[in-house]
Amino acid sequence: MGDSLSQAVTAFGLDVYNKLNKSGACKNVFISPLSISAAMAMVVGGAMGSTKTQMEKVSIETNVPPGASYNDPFLCWHLSDIQATSEFKKLLLQLNNLSPAYQLNLANNLFIQAGHKFLQQYLTFTKETFGAMLQTVDFSNAVEEAREIINLEIERQTQGKRAIGELFAPGVIGPEAVLVLGNAVYFKATWEHQFDPNCTVERAFRLSKNASKPVHMMHQKGIFKLGYMRGTNARILCLPYVGEVLSMLIMLPKDIGDLEQVNQKQANFAHWTASENMEEDHVEVYIPRFKLEDSFDLNMTLQALGMIDVFDKSKANLSGMSPSHPLFLSNVLHKAFLEVNEEGTEAAAVAGAVISIRSLVTYDLFLVDHPFLFCIQHNPTNTVLFLGKLCSP
Repeated sequence: MGDSLSQAVTAFGLDVYNKLNKSGACKNVFISPLSISAAMAMVVGGAMGSTKTQMEKVSIETNVPPGASYNDPFLCWHLSDIQATSEFKKLLLQLNNLSPAYQLNLANNLFIQAGHKFLQQYLTFTKETFGAMLQTVDFSNAVEEAREIINLEIERQTQGKRAIGELFAPGVIGPEAVLVLGNAVYFKATWEHQFDPNCTVERAFRLSKNASKPVHMMHQKGIFKLGYMRGTNARILCLPYVGEVLSMLIMLPKDIGDLEQVNQKQANFAHWTASENMEEDHVEVYIPRFKLEDSFDLNMTLQALGMIDVFDKSKANLSGMSPSHPLFLSNVLHKAFLEVNEEGTEAAAVAGAVISIRSLVTYDLFLVDHPFLFCIQHNPTNTVLFLGKLCSP
Protein backbone atom coordinates (compact mmCIF):
# COMPACT_ATOMS: atom_id res chain seq x y z
CA MET A 1 0.00 0.00 0.00
CA GLY A 2 1.42 3.34 -1.01
CA ASP A 3 2.13 6.21 1.32
CA SER A 4 -0.31 8.54 -0.46
CA LEU A 5 -3.41 7.18 1.27
CA SER A 6 -1.99 7.17 4.81
CA GLN A 7 -0.48 10.65 4.42
CA ALA A 8 -3.65 12.06 2.86
CA VAL A 9 -5.84 10.61 5.60
CA THR A 10 -3.51 11.98 8.28
CA ALA A 11 -3.29 15.41 6.69
CA PHE A 12 -7.04 15.71 6.19
CA GLY A 13 -7.62 14.53 9.76
CA LEU A 14 -5.22 17.14 11.14
CA ASP A 15 -7.02 19.83 9.18
CA VAL A 16 -10.42 18.79 10.55
CA TYR A 17 -8.93 18.56 14.06
CA ASN A 18 -7.46 22.05 13.78
CA LYS A 19 -10.80 23.53 12.74
CA LEU A 20 -12.57 21.84 15.64
CA ASN A 21 -9.80 23.00 17.96
CA LYS A 22 -9.66 26.53 16.57
CA SER A 23 -11.00 28.20 19.70
CA GLY A 24 -7.81 27.22 21.50
CA ALA A 25 -9.82 26.17 24.54
CA CYS A 26 -8.51 23.13 26.32
CA LYS A 27 -11.39 20.77 25.66
CA ASN A 28 -11.45 17.11 24.74
CA VAL A 29 -11.48 16.37 21.01
CA PHE A 30 -11.70 12.92 19.45
CA ILE A 31 -12.18 12.10 15.76
CA SER A 32 -11.47 9.32 13.28
CA PRO A 33 -9.55 10.74 10.29
CA LEU A 34 -9.94 7.45 8.45
CA SER A 35 -13.70 7.31 8.94
CA ILE A 36 -14.26 10.95 7.92
CA SER A 37 -11.95 10.55 4.93
CA ALA A 38 -13.84 7.48 3.76
CA ALA A 39 -17.14 9.32 4.13
CA MET A 40 -15.92 12.29 2.10
CA ALA A 41 -14.41 10.03 -0.55
CA MET A 42 -17.84 8.48 -0.96
CA VAL A 43 -19.29 11.91 -1.71
CA VAL A 44 -16.43 12.88 -4.04
CA GLY A 45 -17.17 9.72 -5.99
CA GLY A 46 -20.56 11.15 -6.94
CA ALA A 47 -19.62 14.82 -7.28
CA MET A 48 -19.20 16.64 -10.58
CA GLY A 49 -18.09 20.07 -11.80
CA SER A 50 -17.12 22.74 -9.27
CA THR A 51 -18.51 20.66 -6.42
CA LYS A 52 -15.98 17.94 -7.15
CA THR A 53 -13.19 20.46 -7.81
CA GLN A 54 -13.73 22.16 -4.44
CA MET A 55 -13.67 18.87 -2.57
CA GLU A 56 -10.54 17.71 -4.38
CA LYS A 57 -8.72 20.95 -3.60
CA VAL A 58 -9.19 20.95 0.14
CA SER A 59 -5.66 21.63 1.37
CA ILE A 60 -3.97 21.45 4.71
CA GLU A 61 -3.62 24.58 6.82
CA THR A 62 -0.64 23.47 8.87
CA ASN A 63 2.04 25.62 10.39
CA VAL A 64 4.77 25.78 7.76
CA PRO A 65 8.28 25.46 9.21
CA PRO A 66 11.13 27.66 7.92
CA GLY A 67 12.25 26.62 4.46
CA ALA A 68 9.11 24.62 3.72
CA SER A 69 6.23 25.46 1.41
CA TYR A 70 2.70 24.30 0.88
CA ASN A 71 3.96 22.36 -2.14
CA ASP A 72 5.86 19.97 0.11
CA PRO A 73 4.26 16.51 0.00
CA PHE A 74 2.99 16.27 3.56
CA LEU A 75 1.78 19.86 3.76
CA CYS A 76 -0.61 19.80 0.84
CA TRP A 77 -2.66 16.73 0.11
CA HIS A 78 -5.85 16.90 -1.88
CA LEU A 79 -8.99 15.00 -1.09
CA SER A 80 -8.70 13.32 -4.47
CA ASP A 81 -5.63 11.51 -3.11
CA ILE A 82 -7.74 9.70 -0.53
CA GLN A 83 -10.08 8.50 -3.24
CA ALA A 84 -7.53 5.89 -4.31
CA THR A 85 -10.10 3.14 -4.55
CA SER A 86 -7.79 0.15 -4.58
CA GLU A 87 -5.81 1.41 -1.56
CA PHE A 88 -8.98 2.09 0.41
CA LYS A 89 -10.32 -1.36 -0.37
CA LYS A 90 -7.07 -2.98 0.78
CA LEU A 91 -6.91 -0.96 3.99
CA LEU A 92 -10.55 -1.48 4.95
CA LEU A 93 -10.18 -5.19 4.24
CA GLN A 94 -7.19 -5.36 6.61
CA LEU A 95 -9.09 -3.47 9.32
CA ASN A 96 -12.15 -5.68 8.93
CA ASN A 97 -10.00 -8.77 9.45
CA LEU A 98 -8.16 -7.82 12.63
CA SER A 99 -7.88 -10.43 15.36
CA PRO A 100 -10.84 -10.97 17.75
CA ALA A 101 -8.89 -8.97 20.33
CA TYR A 102 -9.88 -5.83 18.41
CA GLN A 103 -13.31 -4.27 18.13
CA LEU A 104 -13.24 -1.78 15.27
CA ASN A 105 -16.64 -1.04 13.76
CA LEU A 106 -17.05 1.66 11.12
CA ALA A 107 -20.36 2.77 9.66
CA ASN A 108 -20.64 5.05 6.61
CA ASN A 109 -24.12 5.36 5.16
CA LEU A 110 -25.94 7.70 2.79
CA PHE A 111 -29.64 8.30 3.41
CA ILE A 112 -31.65 9.89 0.61
CA GLN A 113 -35.15 11.30 0.35
CA ALA A 114 -37.63 8.74 -1.00
CA GLY A 115 -38.31 9.17 -4.70
CA HIS A 116 -34.69 9.80 -5.62
CA LYS A 117 -32.81 7.09 -7.46
CA PHE A 118 -29.07 6.42 -7.51
CA LEU A 119 -27.00 5.32 -10.46
CA GLN A 120 -26.16 1.63 -10.26
CA GLN A 121 -22.53 2.48 -10.98
CA TYR A 122 -22.39 4.69 -7.89
CA LEU A 123 -24.12 2.07 -5.72
CA THR A 124 -21.54 -0.50 -6.80
CA PHE A 125 -18.67 1.92 -6.12
CA THR A 126 -19.74 2.71 -2.54
CA LYS A 127 -20.62 -0.86 -1.65
CA GLU A 128 -17.50 -2.51 -3.08
CA THR A 129 -15.05 0.14 -1.86
CA PHE A 130 -16.46 1.23 1.49
CA GLY A 131 -18.99 -1.45 2.36
CA ALA A 132 -21.57 1.33 2.46
CA MET A 133 -25.28 1.00 1.88
CA LEU A 134 -27.59 3.68 0.54
CA GLN A 135 -31.07 3.81 1.98
CA THR A 136 -34.20 5.81 1.17
CA VAL A 137 -36.16 7.49 3.96
CA ASP A 138 -38.94 10.07 4.06
CA PHE A 139 -37.49 13.27 5.46
CA SER A 140 -40.32 15.41 4.04
CA ASN A 141 -43.28 13.70 5.70
CA ALA A 142 -41.79 11.63 8.53
CA VAL A 143 -38.54 13.24 9.61
CA GLU A 144 -38.59 11.79 13.14
CA GLU A 145 -39.15 8.29 11.82
CA ALA A 146 -36.31 8.84 9.33
CA ARG A 147 -34.02 9.93 12.17
CA GLU A 148 -34.83 6.79 14.13
CA ILE A 149 -34.19 4.59 11.09
CA ILE A 150 -30.78 6.22 10.58
CA ASN A 151 -29.79 5.80 14.23
CA LEU A 152 -30.88 2.15 14.29
CA GLU A 153 -28.94 1.41 11.12
CA ILE A 154 -25.78 3.02 12.50
CA GLU A 155 -26.20 1.05 15.73
CA ARG A 156 -26.64 -2.18 13.76
CA GLN A 157 -23.47 -1.54 11.76
CA THR A 158 -21.47 -0.91 14.92
CA GLN A 159 -22.71 -4.30 16.14
CA GLY A 160 -25.20 -2.79 18.56
CA LYS A 161 -22.61 -0.86 20.54
CA ARG A 162 -24.76 1.24 22.84
CA ALA A 163 -21.69 3.35 23.57
CA ILE A 164 -22.24 5.05 20.23
CA GLY A 165 -25.70 6.10 21.36
CA GLU A 166 -27.77 8.25 19.02
CA LEU A 167 -25.80 9.73 16.14
CA PHE A 168 -28.57 12.17 15.23
CA ALA A 169 -30.36 13.81 18.15
CA PRO A 170 -33.96 15.06 17.82
CA GLY A 171 -34.14 18.26 15.78
CA VAL A 172 -30.79 17.84 14.03
CA ILE A 173 -32.38 16.67 10.77
CA GLY A 174 -35.08 18.88 9.22
CA PRO A 175 -37.88 18.00 6.78
CA GLU A 176 -36.02 19.86 4.03
CA ALA A 177 -33.17 17.32 4.14
CA VAL A 178 -32.50 15.46 0.90
CA LEU A 179 -29.19 13.67 1.49
CA VAL A 180 -27.73 12.84 4.91
CA LEU A 181 -24.39 11.18 5.61
CA GLY A 182 -24.17 9.12 8.79
CA ASN A 183 -20.66 8.37 10.01
CA ALA A 184 -19.77 6.56 13.24
CA VAL A 185 -16.92 4.47 14.55
CA TYR A 186 -16.42 2.35 17.68
CA PHE A 187 -13.07 1.06 18.88
CA LYS A 188 -11.87 -1.10 21.74
CA ALA A 189 -8.75 -3.24 21.98
CA THR A 190 -6.47 -4.97 24.44
CA TRP A 191 -2.91 -3.92 25.19
CA GLU A 192 0.07 -6.00 24.13
CA HIS A 193 1.35 -5.45 27.68
CA GLN A 194 -1.54 -5.25 30.10
CA PHE A 195 -1.80 -2.85 33.01
CA ASP A 196 -2.38 -4.64 36.30
CA PRO A 197 -5.59 -3.20 37.85
CA ASN A 198 -4.00 -3.68 41.27
CA CYS A 199 -1.37 -1.12 40.28
CA THR A 200 -3.92 1.54 39.32
CA VAL A 201 -3.70 4.41 41.79
CA GLU A 202 -5.46 7.69 42.36
CA ARG A 203 -3.33 10.66 41.33
CA ALA A 204 -3.91 14.27 40.42
CA PHE A 205 -4.38 15.20 36.77
CA ARG A 206 -3.50 18.85 36.22
CA LEU A 207 -6.23 20.55 34.19
CA SER A 208 -4.41 23.89 34.22
CA LYS A 209 -1.66 25.60 36.16
CA ASN A 210 -4.14 26.31 38.94
CA ALA A 211 -6.58 23.39 38.84
CA SER A 212 -6.44 19.61 39.05
CA LYS A 213 -8.73 16.63 39.56
CA PRO A 214 -8.20 13.12 40.97
CA VAL A 215 -8.15 10.36 38.35
CA HIS A 216 -7.49 6.63 38.24
CA MET A 217 -3.93 6.42 36.93
CA MET A 218 -2.86 3.13 35.36
CA HIS A 219 0.75 2.15 36.01
CA GLN A 220 3.32 -0.28 34.69
CA LYS A 221 7.02 -0.66 34.02
CA GLY A 222 8.31 -2.15 30.80
CA ILE A 223 10.19 -1.70 27.56
CA PHE A 224 8.44 0.73 25.23
CA LYS A 225 9.37 2.87 22.26
CA LEU A 226 10.01 6.46 23.28
CA GLY A 227 10.98 9.50 21.25
CA TYR A 228 11.44 13.26 21.31
CA MET A 229 9.16 15.36 19.12
CA ARG A 230 11.19 17.52 16.76
CA GLY A 231 10.54 21.25 17.13
CA THR A 232 8.77 20.93 20.48
CA ASN A 233 9.44 20.44 24.14
CA ALA A 234 7.52 17.16 24.15
CA ARG A 235 8.00 13.39 24.06
CA ILE A 236 6.08 10.60 22.39
CA LEU A 237 5.38 7.12 23.80
CA CYS A 238 4.21 4.10 21.80
CA LEU A 239 1.80 1.73 23.57
CA PRO A 240 1.12 -1.25 21.26
CA TYR A 241 -2.14 -3.14 21.19
CA VAL A 242 -2.13 -6.93 21.03
CA GLY A 243 -0.25 -8.22 18.02
CA GLU A 244 1.29 -4.75 17.51
CA VAL A 245 -0.87 -4.15 14.44
CA LEU A 246 -2.28 -1.01 16.07
CA SER A 247 -0.60 1.31 18.56
CA MET A 248 -1.58 4.29 20.65
CA LEU A 249 0.94 7.12 20.43
CA ILE A 250 0.84 9.58 23.32
CA MET A 251 2.30 13.02 22.63
CA LEU A 252 3.03 14.61 25.99
CA PRO A 253 4.32 18.20 26.38
CA LYS A 254 6.90 18.67 29.10
CA ASP A 255 4.64 21.12 30.91
CA ILE A 256 0.98 22.00 30.88
CA GLY A 257 1.55 25.25 28.98
CA ASP A 258 3.33 23.60 26.04
CA LEU A 259 0.35 21.91 24.37
CA GLU A 260 -0.24 24.79 21.97
CA GLN A 261 3.39 24.57 20.84
CA VAL A 262 2.74 20.98 19.80
CA ASN A 263 -0.39 22.02 17.90
CA GLN A 264 1.59 24.65 16.00
CA LYS A 265 4.25 22.18 14.86
CA GLN A 266 2.00 19.61 13.24
CA ALA A 267 3.97 19.80 9.99
CA ASN A 268 6.32 17.39 11.81
CA PHE A 269 3.54 14.90 12.60
CA ALA A 270 4.80 12.22 10.20
CA HIS A 271 8.30 12.51 11.68
CA TRP A 272 7.00 12.35 15.25
CA THR A 273 4.95 9.20 14.70
CA ALA A 274 7.46 7.27 12.58
CA SER A 275 8.59 4.17 14.44
CA GLU A 276 12.18 4.57 13.26
CA ASN A 277 12.40 7.90 15.11
CA MET A 278 11.73 6.23 18.47
CA GLU A 279 13.99 3.99 20.52
CA GLU A 280 13.15 1.20 22.92
CA ASP A 281 13.79 2.13 26.53
CA HIS A 282 12.89 1.03 30.03
CA VAL A 283 9.90 3.23 30.86
CA GLU A 284 7.72 3.66 33.92
CA VAL A 285 4.30 4.66 32.58
CA TYR A 286 1.44 6.42 34.32
CA ILE A 287 -1.60 7.06 32.11
CA PRO A 288 -5.15 7.97 33.14
CA ARG A 289 -7.98 5.56 32.58
CA PHE A 290 -10.52 7.33 30.38
CA LYS A 291 -13.42 7.14 27.98
CA LEU A 292 -13.99 9.56 25.14
CA GLU A 293 -17.20 9.99 23.21
CA ASP A 294 -17.39 12.91 20.81
CA SER A 295 -19.99 14.00 18.30
CA PHE A 296 -19.56 16.76 15.74
CA ASP A 297 -21.72 18.33 13.06
CA LEU A 298 -19.05 18.74 10.39
CA ASN A 299 -21.04 20.96 8.01
CA MET A 300 -19.41 24.23 9.08
CA THR A 301 -16.00 22.62 9.50
CA LEU A 302 -15.99 21.21 5.97
CA GLN A 303 -17.27 24.48 4.53
CA ALA A 304 -14.46 26.31 6.32
CA LEU A 305 -12.04 23.96 4.55
CA GLY A 306 -13.45 24.99 1.18
CA MET A 307 -16.25 22.50 0.51
CA ILE A 308 -18.91 25.13 -0.19
CA ASP A 309 -21.04 24.03 -3.12
CA VAL A 310 -21.85 20.52 -1.91
CA PHE A 311 -23.93 22.01 0.96
CA ASP A 312 -25.65 24.62 -1.26
CA LYS A 313 -29.02 23.56 -2.68
CA SER A 314 -28.63 25.82 -5.70
CA LYS A 315 -24.99 24.95 -6.50
CA ALA A 316 -24.37 21.33 -5.50
CA ASN A 317 -23.66 18.97 -8.38
CA LEU A 318 -23.95 15.37 -7.26
CA SER A 319 -25.13 14.10 -10.62
CA GLY A 320 -22.63 11.25 -10.38
CA MET A 321 -24.98 9.83 -7.75
CA SER A 322 -28.35 10.69 -9.25
CA PRO A 323 -28.53 12.62 -12.56
CA SER A 324 -32.32 12.89 -12.56
CA HIS A 325 -32.70 14.63 -9.19
CA PRO A 326 -30.76 17.63 -7.85
CA LEU A 327 -29.05 16.61 -4.60
CA PHE A 328 -27.13 18.51 -1.97
CA LEU A 329 -25.53 17.33 1.25
CA SER A 330 -27.76 18.26 4.19
CA ASN A 331 -25.86 16.94 7.21
CA VAL A 332 -22.52 15.33 7.99
CA LEU A 333 -22.35 14.12 11.57
CA HIS A 334 -19.40 12.23 12.98
CA LYS A 335 -19.35 10.29 16.22
CA ALA A 336 -16.51 8.31 17.74
CA PHE A 337 -16.10 6.37 20.97
CA LEU A 338 -12.91 5.21 22.67
CA GLU A 339 -12.31 3.36 25.92
CA VAL A 340 -8.85 3.14 27.49
CA ASN A 341 -8.45 0.89 30.51
CA GLU A 342 -6.15 -1.74 31.99
CA GLU A 343 -7.23 -4.66 29.81
CA GLY A 344 -4.51 -6.47 27.92
CA THR A 345 -3.26 -9.83 26.77
CA GLU A 346 -2.46 -12.36 29.50
CA ALA A 347 1.29 -12.58 30.00
CA ALA A 348 1.72 -13.53 33.65
CA ALA A 349 4.54 -16.01 33.11
CA VAL A 350 6.58 -13.57 31.06
CA ALA A 351 5.89 -10.76 33.50
CA GLY A 352 7.12 -12.91 36.36
CA ALA A 353 10.37 -13.57 34.54
CA VAL A 354 10.93 -9.91 33.80
CA ILE A 355 10.18 -8.57 37.25
CA SER A 356 13.43 -9.89 38.69
CA ILE A 357 15.36 -7.94 36.06
CA ARG A 358 13.46 -4.69 36.35
CA SER A 359 14.93 -3.79 39.71
CA LEU A 360 18.38 -3.72 38.11
CA VAL A 361 17.63 -0.99 35.57
CA THR A 362 16.73 2.68 35.67
CA TYR A 363 13.33 3.60 34.27
CA ASP A 364 12.50 6.75 32.36
CA LEU A 365 9.35 8.23 33.94
CA PHE A 366 6.50 9.00 31.53
CA LEU A 367 3.84 10.57 33.74
CA VAL A 368 0.72 11.57 31.81
CA ASP A 369 -0.72 13.94 34.40
CA HIS A 370 -1.63 16.92 32.19
CA PRO A 371 -3.30 17.52 28.79
CA PHE A 372 -1.86 15.62 25.83
CA LEU A 373 -2.45 14.65 22.22
CA PHE A 374 -2.76 11.07 21.06
CA CYS A 375 -3.44 9.02 17.99
CA ILE A 376 -4.14 5.38 17.21
CA GLN A 377 -2.19 4.19 14.21
CA HIS A 378 -2.35 1.18 11.90
CA ASN A 379 1.32 0.20 11.99
CA PRO A 380 1.64 -1.69 8.67
CA THR A 381 0.44 1.38 6.73
CA ASN A 382 1.09 4.25 9.20
CA THR A 383 -2.55 5.27 8.74
CA VAL A 384 -4.00 7.35 11.59
CA LEU A 385 -7.33 5.79 12.54
CA PHE A 386 -8.05 8.09 15.47
CA LEU A 387 -6.76 11.47 16.61
CA GLY A 388 -7.54 13.20 19.86
CA LYS A 389 -6.72 15.63 22.60
CA LEU A 390 -7.44 14.81 26.23
CA CYS A 391 -7.68 17.78 28.57
CA SER A 392 -9.88 16.24 31.25
CA PRO A 393 -10.21 12.45 31.74
